[in-house]
Amino acid sequence: MRVLVATDAWRPQVNGVVRSLEQMIAAAPGLGITARTLTPEGFHQVGLPSYPDIRLALATRRALAARIADFAPDHVHIATEGPIGWLTRAACLAEKRPFTTSYHTRFPQYVAARWPIPESWSYRLLRRFHGPAAAVMVSTGTVEEELRQHGFENLVRWGRGVDLSLFHPRSQSLLDLPRPIFLYVGRVAVEKNVEAFLSLTLPGSKVVVGDGPARADLARAFPEARFLGLKEGEELAGIYASSDVFVFPSLTDTFGIVLLEAAASGLPVAAFPVQGPRDVFAGSGAAVLDEDLRRAAMQALRVPRAACLELAARHSWAASAAQFYGHIRRVAREAGYLPREAEGSTAALTAFASGRGGEGRGLPRRLTA
Repeated sequence: MRVLVATDAWRPQVNGVVRSLEQMIAAAPGLGITARTLTPEGFHQVGLPSYPDIRLALATRRALAARIADFAPDHVHIATEGPIGWLTRAACLAEKRPFTTSYHTRFPQYVAARWPIPESWSYRLLRRFHGPAAAVMVSTGTVEEELRQHGFENLVRWGRGVDLSLFHPRSQSLLDLPRPIFLYVGRVAVEKNVEAFLSLTLPGSKVVVGDGPARADLARAFPEARFLGLKEGEELAGIYASSDVFVFPSLTDTFGIVLLEAAASGLPVAAFPVQGPRDVFAGSGAAVLDEDLRRAAMQALRVPRAACLELAARHSWAASAAQFYGHIRRVAREAGYLPREAEGSTAALTAFASGRGGEGRGLPRRLTA
């Protein structure tokens, strides 16, 4: 099976959307799938207003349709609502080709945080974008219910995971700072509410990992905090494991992969009791959710790290990929792009999610459509 993933979010961006899609692309061969991305790469690009680090493609529908035709996919998944997403959607509709989409970002709330635009306008635009999709993938039940209340249909669940081989407790600390160390990892932008973390009166040290349009202003306003910039791989994993509490001040995230990365590193989480943290940590004992973020941060120091590790162990990228490609196979099969015998692949996807019946780290043998 050949799957094309169209996305405006891709390298050099570093965020949860990019990480999720990279994991799906990496998992594809083990599921008998050839996956390719359609990204802004190769097109002229401009910076997003107020956020120049995010580059938007200046593509034409004809050029984009040619790329789709060149790959000849059995299915198209549209991951984002930017120029690439809209143009891919138009091409699929013109060809009467079924497609799936995913909802990663609460754009109505993000837009309202930056400009005086009513959330209802943004939801109307998003309903138009996702309306023709055969399935709209969402990360949690809370997001699903929220979108359903705003008139969205064809919603299905696609959970997220964490790389346990990279994010885990470590014996040596990378941070030589006064303890306790309170850490934030993510985009440094107004919609992430990072100032709420930096404004807290806390003992020890505050560390911010990440970049974004608000970084310079926040660094000037809070000189006592350590801004380490963008970190990835082993260095990022080491910083998680070197900290004492992960503080997640966002009020708008649909999930927050960084929450799982923190938990896998044995790092308890302090957050507001909002969707994202509430969905990820429900009943786990691995986080303290409180309207008083300072109180949550201080109480999180007493959270047993074993609870964090137990939570993270329940979230694998293998299970996430099984859900993702399971939805895609169903849609492609119902549309006639896959033969009915492909229904047998459901069992293999289930085995992939649970680590059964495969070769090397739980990956299954190649499937056939």
